[in-house]
Amino acid sequence: MTAPVHETLGDLGERRIFTEILRPRYHKVRAFGDDCATLNGDLVVTTDSCSTALVEEIEIGDASDTGWLLVTMNLSDLAAAGARPEGLVVNYTLPPHTAGARLRALMDGVDACAKRHGTKVVGGDLRDSNELLLTATAIGRRPRRSREQSRSRGPLGRQGARAGDRLLVVGSPGYLWGAALLKIGWAVLPAGLTNQVYDRARRPMAQLRGGRVLAASGLAHAAMDVSDGLYSSVRTLCETNGLGAVMRDRIKLDDVLAEICNQSKISTFQLGQTWGDWPLLIAVAPADVIKAERILKAARVPVREVGRLVADPDALLVEHGDGRTSNWVGLDQERFSTSSWHTRSDAVESQLIRMRELSKG
Repeated sequence: MTAPVHETLGDLGERRIFTEILRPRYHKVRAFGDDCATLNGDLVVTTDSCSTALVEEIEIGDASDTGWLLVTMNLSDLAAAGARPEGLVVNYTLPPHTAGARLRALMDGVDACAKRHGTKVVGGDLRDSNELLLTATAIGRRPRRSREQSRSRGPLGRQGARAGDRLLVVGSPGYLWGAALLKIGWAVLPAGLTNQVYDRARRPMAQLRGGRVLAASGLAHAAMDVSDGLYSSVRTLCETNGLGAVMRDRIKLDDVLAEICNQSKISTFQLGQTWGDWPLLIAVAPADVIKAERILKAARVPVREVGRLVADPDALLVEHGDGRTSNWVGLDQERFSTSSWHTRSDAVESQLIRMRELSKG
């Protein structure tokens, strides 16, 4: 169905833009909709943009943390493809009144994050505009596979999940919004623990090691990075594969985050499904869950099971401890819509209030 010409992008929202404008034009492109484009078999490319990081907006971080985030969000896409980074090309679009010190700090964060992940900036562009916009393109390479491996399993991406698969989160979710809860005073921790949470929020890591381990093992049927929160990612994975999902009503978080949840009256499920920490979401056969968890933990990569995929494509449910299920009312961040983070001046406060309200159910 073609969108009427008078509809704006705000009228359409991200999901209809994808299905009504992008998919008809590019659906024949290999792995259309994946986090990365694939070139020549093992070469993968991704691009992503950001403005000012949330940690800088709520004043627990600075411009270097925004630069760090730009790199993490691009390398996270490579992680979902099981790729190793080869380099980054970065564009800095900045207002003319930007202080030179801010540009230096942004670049410090970019370079530090790239180095921490074993890669570097290899090129870029600098230009002026009325608004700040930072963009990077990350180039990576999947490990070469034998012909037998290629025939039995396609490249790691969003397609390939099956009904019955278990959903695992690779990485440690909840730190960004846990830091926000501490900042506004909904929870209070000793200074050392507070700084620990702030540091994790300021410097999220892409799960490159986890992605490569999973790609090498062949255990993951599908994978994508959790860039817009768990609800959006699970829904996208379901739609890509014609499936539904049933989620557990609790997510096992790190102890310090569980304490923040307790004080804030926010469930671990609500905090764990937020965006900003850049874990991976993977689909694994039930028989392979223990094996996948074992190899990830051996690689010192955190992992936790959060739900399962089901055949009913209309099912997006939460399963409670008493056996009952309810519709999953998730924290959506659909771009070009009223739920978009970028269109709301009260975004931080409104999201935290909604998390608390949803936790009551």
